[in-house]
Amino acid sequence: MTIEDVCKNENIDFTGIPSSYYLLGLISAFENRFQAMADSTMNEISWKQFFAIICINMCKEPPTLKELSDILGSSHQNVKQILLKLEKKKFIEFQTDESDKRKQRIVLTDHCREFCEKNDEMSMILMEKMFEGIPEKDIVTTIQTITKIEKNLRGIVS
Repeated sequence: MTIEDVCKNENIDFTGIPSSYYLLGLISAFENRFQAMADSTMNEISWKQFFAIICINMCKEPPTLKELSDILGSSHQNVKQILLKLEKKKFIEFQTDESDKRKQRIVLTDHCREFCEKNDEMSMILMEKMFEGIPEKDIVTTIQTITKIEKNLRGIVS
């Protein structure tokens, strides 16, 4: 199967485009579409802010700015701007690390937890619709592929 077989579009000619190039473009376009949909769905915060909250919540202990920047794959400056907006909206607090007073840890507030609980059902419905008809094995293969690409990217950037 070729890219032309998979990607029938009257407005764009994919002839001769390597599948790796097409995949990178597809991921970028998907991210833009997903962000627009998520931004329009959540009233109080943006998708990028919500993704930061998800990542903070998954950490075993409240992360530092550097740790969260690494997890999000974004610059220190960009993550700081996201966090300042979340702090202003009372979704996060910065707390001094007990063992190293130079470090600030990012902590989710009760207001943030209430927001997440309130939006949990809507998030689950959106995820179900988005992944409808896609077998679990295909999702796992996609995760494995993107993980390998990211590992290669880190080798190039480092």
